[in-house]
Amino acid sequence: MDNKIALIAGDGNLPVVIASRLTDMGTPPVVYSVREKVGDISRYSLEVVNLAKPDLGFTIKDMKNRSVKRIIMAGLISKTLAFKPSLFDLTTQRFLASLVFRDDHSLLGALVDFLEKSGFEVMSYRDIIPDLLAVPGHIAGRKPASEEMADAEYGFSICKALVPLSFGQTVVVNKRSVVAVEAMEGTDATLLRAGSLCLGGTVVKMMRLDQDERYDIPTVGPSTLKNMAQAKLTCLALHAGWTLIMEPEEFLSVAEKEKIAVIGIEQCRSS
Repeated sequence: MDNKIALIAGDGNLPVVIASRLTDMGTPPVVYSVREKVGDISRYSLEVVNLAKPDLGFTIKDMKNRSVKRIIMAGLISKTLAFKPSLFDLTTQRFLASLVFRDDHSLLGALVDFLEKSGFEVMSYRDIIPDLLAVPGHIAGRKPASEEMADAEYGFSICKALVPLSFGQTVVVNKRSVVAVEAMEGTDATLLRAGSLCLGGTVVKMMRLDQDERYDIPTVGPSTLKNMAQAKLTCLALHAGWTLIMEPEEFLSVAEKEKIAVIGIEQCRSS
């Protein structure tokens, strides 16, 4: 097959959905899996290449041997791996050593640049799954209270200040006070930490306004809402058009059951 696509797949449901859509389009990917469990993604792939850890040297060589031309990167890979270079192959170690900064934006941007200089096209997956993008307005659950809307607007103002610094993609706000900010620990840990600090709150999730859409598009799903319910957080405000909602039917059901208000709010992105 000419112009093969490789999917570098981390954990979570997003890589499975992307692989399924690519298969429906007649271009099933070669999957390079750094997932804890391969799972259903094997059903939607030409072949699954299991990687016990990120290995740029082997992966690039293998993709070239398979005549791969295009790459998609999706799924969760622990950010703490960047602090364990001894676990990686020599190519990956050299790549990490070349980085001045190791925040998400710098790390992933440098990786895209590295792959493109190696002869590949790194693709955006946003247009493959447009139906999963949050829409403006009320999305799920009950309608938000005026206090929650005020907290959502305030939360977005905080995110706009923080995400250019490559953290704070998720913030939790209560009565215009910042309760918790997401860093390397991830969204779920941030939500549970917020729940240990106060009762109630609005969760705001936003994509960096100048973010390259080929990587790190914010994602939520049923587990987000379940963790919010556990933490007694009552409203989820999403960056409309730039946040993916995984497993949408279950997401709607959980929002209704837990009486969580879910809304999409538009934010102007850089041209």
